[in-house]
Amino acid sequence: MGSDLLNSFTLEFEKPVRDLEIQIEELKQASSRQKIDISSEVIGLQKKVDSLVAEIYGNLTPWERVQLSRHPNRPHTSDYINNIITDFHELAGDRFFANDPALIAGFGYLDGQKVAVVGIEKGRKTKEKVLHNFGMARPEGYRKALRVMQMAGRFGIPIVSFVDTPGAYPGIGAEERGQASAIAENLAALFDVPSPIVSIVIGEGGSGGALGIAIADSILMMEYSVYSVISPESCASILWADPKKAETAANSLQLGPNKALELGVVDGIVAEPAGGAHKNIEKTYQQVKQNLSKEIKKLVLDSEENRIEKRFNKFRGMGNKTIFSQGNIEEIFI
Repeated sequence: MGSDLLNSFTLEFEKPVRDLEIQIEELKQASSRQKIDISSEVIGLQKKVDSLVAEIYGNLTPWERVQLSRHPNRPHTSDYINNIITDFHELAGDRFFANDPALIAGFGYLDGQKVAVVGIEKGRKTKEKVLHNFGMARPEGYRKALRVMQMAGRFGIPIVSFVDTPGAYPGIGAEERGQASAIAENLAALFDVPSPIVSIVIGEGGSGGALGIAIADSILMMEYSVYSVISPESCASILWADPKKAETAANSLQLGPNKALELGVVDGIVAEPAGGAHKNIEKTYQQVKQNLSKEIKKLVLDSEENRIEKRFNKFRGMGNKTIFSQGNIEEIFI
């Protein structure tokens, strides 16, 4: 554990916690070598760690939350598939152009329930990141996802989608092959898929790249994830012609699940272990599995017609608020 702790990636605001954790590890190692009882000192330092974690992670700025959502040690789509989906069989290709490794799709079982799974994978090591295009799907990825989701709809199989992307790939080839059209077709077609759909933002959900697989009956966000119409860097580039102002953009966008829940963009927040999903991965898997299974069990009780109608009304009503102004009710769009 000691070497892993010393070599682990640490964000700037995590360093005070990391330093205390290293002290605890060093004390434990010294105690085991010299056979000295320093349990009281370890307990005291651990209390400091717990207090510091509660203080830091309970008061994250939107930019710090963005950084945490991108933490390289957070579980990715492939991790969730490998650990909470059993007997998973991946399907490849969009039957038009090629297979897009950035988007994983297939069928498996979640807690005994047959499900279709689609998710965007970022990759972890350099080779994997290049293979998965850093989590930026191309048109063939969105068409593959739609093919699998529509197939699930024909057989009444519930669908789970894992969202983790800075946005769809904006490269020339992707645009030539109809990136905008592919996403738009997904947005329209997913409103008619009769199966229950549950989507969960596990890291960052950026723009139409995320929404292309997130038209769902129930949308969940991890506690330290972000879901936005644009990434902070892109927002800063457009508004100030300076991507270095990403922190300012993130704070202005008020990124975070609580705001998304308040606006009705998402339906629930999945709690993460203290310090984030990467601090206790097994507990994170358990939390995600329980929440996804719970949502599916609830959704399958409804009829296909009601589900489709509710799904449409849910998205149609997003951003539509009713307020009181000088005694009159006004409808505004935000």
